[in-house]
Amino acid sequence: IEPNVGVVDVYDPRLDVLAKMYNTQKVTPAQIEFVDIAGLVKGASEGAGLGNKFLSHIKEVDAILHVVRCFKNDNIIHVDGSIDPVRDIETINMELILADIETVQKRLGKVEKSVHGGDATAIKEKELLDRIYKTLADQKPARILSFDEEEQKIVNGFFLITTKPIIYVANTSDSLDDYQRENLTKIEALAKSEGAEMISLCARLEEELVSLSDEEREMFMEELGISHSGLDKLIVASYSLLGLISYLTAGEKEVRAWTITKGTLAPQAAGKIHTDFERGFIRADVVKYDDLIEAGDYANARAKGKIISAGKDYVMQDGDIVVFKFNV
Repeated sequence: IEPNVGVVDVYDPRLDVLAKMYNTQKVTPAQIEFVDIAGLVKGASEGAGLGNKFLSHIKEVDAILHVVRCFKNDNIIHVDGSIDPVRDIETINMELILADIETVQKRLGKVEKSVHGGDATAIKEKELLDRIYKTLADQKPARILSFDEEEQKIVNGFFLITTKPIIYVANTSDSLDDYQRENLTKIEALAKSEGAEMISLCARLEEELVSLSDEEREMFMEELGISHSGLDKLIVASYSLLGLISYLTAGEKEVRAWTITKGTLAPQAAGKIHTDFERGFIRADVVKYDDLIEAGDYANARAKGKIISAGKDYVMQDGDIVVFKFNV
């Protein structure tokens, strides 16, 4: 009934490479938080199942992973008595759309008076609400709409569920049959139609992998012919879905990935380490990961002119290895 929260490391093979290069004592990967919410049933928007409790939980997340069953197994029941992942997705989406319609209608009721009074902000808000309502009334999620930067800020204040980015996670058996392949194709097409993403994995296999030691896991994955787990793929995809990237710091004491949003400037990235770094920012010495690996070490990278001195306007890139210079 209550959500389970798990904090997981973001798979990043660059950290291990840097750890060997610097002979470091500690490796700290970036992390992402997953909230496992109990399943939603038809009628939830009207209070069925966990109903409003579910909807309040899901409103608090930044992005949605919708796990949908694709495999047949007579020993595992399905609430609708049959396996049809596209139907399941549409059932859930409709409940979320209905919940958003209710939110939009309440919001419209609040702005009407201000609109009649000629309030420019209220007029803009009503235009957006009308546009979103039309899409929801057509039984489509609001995420298919595009907004400019100013509009997006207003829309964020509506706290709608169907504006959240989503990944459909197709849960398959460990051996795919034609039925599952057909369903994967359908889910992929549905995801594409609403600007969403799709990943397939076998939850049973993932459970087995987690129970093994590192050495056993490596051997088992080698036998299966896979380089990294479905969970790793899902974590990386989730990180990207949220618009996040990692910059890296490296030294003998620690190699670490720091989480920032795409488009973050160097001073704000420095502030992730310590507020003093941002406040007293002078510059950032930056080397691209690939350039450092090619050079062999930091000294050679400097000798080859691969280290740039970045100022306050520098936009951080994924995989930047940084030394911040600051003065407080």
